[in-house]
Amino acid sequence: MRLGLRGGNGAGPTPPQDSRDRAEQRMLRLIRRHVRDRHVLDAMRAVPRDEFVPAGLRHRAFEDGALPIGGGQTISQPLIVAMMTEAAALDGGERVLEVGTGSGYQAAVLAHVAREVVTVERVGALRRRARATLRRLGIHNARCLSAGAVLGAPADGPFDAIVVTAAAPDVPETLVGQLADGGRLVIPVGRRTEQELLVIARRGERLRRRSLGGCRFVPLLGEGGFADKGG
Repeated sequence: MRLGLRGGNGAGPTPPQDSRDRAEQRMLRLIRRHVRDRHVLDAMRAVPRDEFVPAGLRHRAFEDGALPIGGGQTISQPLIVAMMTEAAALDGGERVLEVGTGSGYQAAVLAHVAREVVTVERVGALRRRARATLRRLGIHNARCLSAGAVLGAPADGPFDAIVVTAAAPDVPETLVGQLADGGRLVIPVGRRTEQELLVIARRGERLRRRSLGGCRFVPLLGEGGFADKGG
């Protein structure tokens, strides 16, 4: 199954309310065919995806595809957001780390299911915009932090779940070290051009892997990721 590809540009008008509602219902029907966790389905209904999309692209907000948000990044397709949230196996009491805030949409969905979300972003303009959007929507259990020299947020760990929205060449040991015993790490791993979406479950010092299928994400840069070709 081909999952979210992040990148591109576009623009267009904001749709009327009835058109918006029909598009949202189509999105939710598609997600229900692949996702069973009712908490995740509730979150996907509750979080307005179009609030996280640039105004010129809101007519496409509920398409099952990635959309550009600036800074060379995108908001991931809604199905993969739902699948990654389900793979984190949350029941409401967890502390979750997201690596790669982007638009803030994945953080908002996670915050609807988890007790607390810490999300880190390296692009300052995206981080500030995401923080403002979350605040405007009244989502107060998600904290947007600047990505530091060390991958993740080690000072805030350990976390019950970690969701990474950029591809790594391998599972970063730094993130495994921030995962609580019994926790889950959801991360795309592979080459820059194509990856496999993995769920890593930690039991003591043992890690169990399972795959959710093939995917394409922008690369994770810096520690645990790929070299920044831009220098």
